[in-house]
Amino acid sequence: MNKQNFQNALTVCVLALLILFVASGCGKGGGAKTDSNVDYYTCTMHPSVHAADPGKCPICGMELVPVVKREGGQPSPPDQPGKTDANQGMAGMPGMAPPKGTDSGAVNEFSVPVERQQQIGVTYAAVERRPLQHTIRAVGMVEPDSTRRWSFVARVAGYVEKLFVTSPGEIVDKDVPLLSIYSPDLLTTERELVSVFKMRDAARSKEARDTAQRLIDAAKSRLELWNVTEDQIAELEKSRRPSEFLILRSPFRGIVEQVSAQQGASVKPGDRLVDVADLSVVWVWAEFYENELRMLEQGQTFALTTGSHPGVAFEGKITVINPFVDPMKRTAKVRIEIANPDFKLQPGMFVNAELAMAMGEGLTIPVSAVMPTGTRNIVFVDKGEGKLEPRLVELGAKYGETYEVREGLREGERVVSSANFLIDAEAKVQGALKSFDAPSPAQPEAKR
Repeated sequence: MNKQNFQNALTVCVLALLILFVASGCGKGGGAKTDSNVDYYTCTMHPSVHAADPGKCPICGMELVPVVKREGGQPSPPDQPGKTDANQGMAGMPGMAPPKGTDSGAVNEFSVPVERQQQIGVTYAAVERRPLQHTIRAVGMVEPDSTRRWSFVARVAGYVEKLFVTSPGEIVDKDVPLLSIYSPDLLTTERELVSVFKMRDAARSKEARDTAQRLIDAAKSRLELWNVTEDQIAELEKSRRPSEFLILRSPFRGIVEQVSAQQGASVKPGDRLVDVADLSVVWVWAEFYENELRMLEQGQTFALTTGSHPGVAFEGKITVINPFVDPMKRTAKVRIEIANPDFKLQPGMFVNAELAMAMGEGLTIPVSAVMPTGTRNIVFVDKGEGKLEPRLVELGAKYGETYEVREGLREGERVVSSANFLIDAEAKVQGALKSFDAPSPAQPEAKR
């Protein structure tokens, strides 16, 4: 190769290198221009993500937002950006714009445009003054009224001559025969009573009649101890025909609970025969936690429902509050008495007991509007035109799905009631919660 050709080749190589260098510089200049005020890019939902260039979060896919440097060139952490540059950080997010007209007094205000709020599903609820109602709920079991149960026990030796009821569950009316017992002792006693009746009728002196009457009273007492009723004794006095059969009758309208006697079997005093329960009034024993007992008192009316009769409501009143608390479950039993004329409530059923108590009036907000942090409660107040203000509130008791507000809000204000976690993340990026993190004078920050 001669000298001229070598120079031409060298010139071509130099020109090619210059073209590549210029093209590389132009490519960098045509991309995203790096802002010297931006320290790094992060995700509002995952502050641990740090990126040198804008893009999407590798965890959730959201657009990364810039974190600007503080005045003097020092980087600002993602949850504590500089007061001036926080809005610039929001401008880097799609749909975000710096708040307009923010005055120096509202240092906690931050901006989330209405379009962005609609995208993340923000809804609002009004701070309202309304009646407060506390509801106590418990589960109980139906039991027969023990004062309306009758167990027939043999009081005289004999034999079961006939059973008029044969199985539990049979409904019996008042004075209906349940069973009859053959008893020689009963026959002997009735014969003696009939003889005394005749002796009293034949007595001519007052002393003889008085003696006969004392014998009659003694015989009647013996028959009554054997479950012979006054009507049966009166019938015996009228007919003067003694019987060897003792007929036991139901003392009320009720349901046969148990039949222990066997037809034809011998019985002796003390043997159980038939059990009858009057279910026109039943009891419900419900368990309440110990912190609810102070709200209960005798005479309070409960609304009761059961899955066996959907849509049917029963009413009952507290008759007994057992003061003994179960040491394991921390509950105490309360007895509720319920009228049950149709026998719809049956022993062994589970029922739900509910008591609604009026607790006056107060300012209320939905439970979903509160962001609890462990030591404080924060709500986001709507200031209009996309501006929001985080505010500490003092809450009262919880009533269903609402909280009573004691301090921090005024009636008529609007608070964010959904998407609170996303709004909280926006507030941290913009530094709106910075003042809440500062230690109070009474509680200086602990040394590290």
